[in-house]
Amino acid sequence: MEQTPGLLALVGGGEWQEGCSFDADFLAAAGTNDVLVLPTAAAYEHPERLVLRAGEWFEPLGGRVEGLMVVSRADAEDQGAAAIMSKARLIYLAGSSPMHIRSVLKQSLVWNALVEAWHGGAVVVGSSGAAMALTDPMVDARGGGLTIGLGLLSGLAVVPHFGDVHEDAHGEKLHRSVQLAPLGTPVAGISERTALIRDPDGGWRADGAGQVTVYLDGARAKAGLGALPD
Repeated sequence: MEQTPGLLALVGGGEWQEGCSFDADFLAAAGTNDVLVLPTAAAYEHPERLVLRAGEWFEPLGGRVEGLMVVSRADAEDQGAAAIMSKARLIYLAGSSPMHIRSVLKQSLVWNALVEAWHGGAVVVGSSGAAMALTDPMVDARGGGLTIGLGLLSGLAVVPHFGDVHEDAHGEKLHRSVQLAPLGTPVAGISERTALIRDPDGGWRADGAGQVTVYLDGARAKAGLGALPD
């Protein structure tokens, strides 16, 4: 039988705080109380604190958090870490650096295990820089240009922290991403505490405190979420 990928969610940052009502739904969709948190994209920003914060957030929801401390390329090639990943049913990637998470995970044992788990029905969630890295093309956070991503989902690029003036004061990086995207490739701007969710049937929806705005071929997409790939 052909496998059906699990739910995939791209969160615009501001994870694990009031307004992130979708996290309870992720637990339900995964059919487990166990959450595997990958703080790879926060490798240089006290990743252990990220795991602790996740634990504090999920505990009232009935979730149990385990941190998989894959912060270097050597960690990503560890067979033990890959074995833990392969058994996970709810995988949450968080942190701010898409470039670091890409360099650590690309074509690694842990990444291959994540892809296999997702294709086997596991729920995969990426937030902020980790959300950016899950797609291909990937927006380069340094200037808004497009580059190669991890490619769990192709034909889409995402801009987290959409509308946050601290992230992009004049909208220049977003404009560059929209203008540089290949024809037919949508760019989704995702607000903080907001999830862009791809359900297992391929349909798209948004949930949370903010909004998702889709751009296509240099302009705001009239079809909205309908412009996103299946």
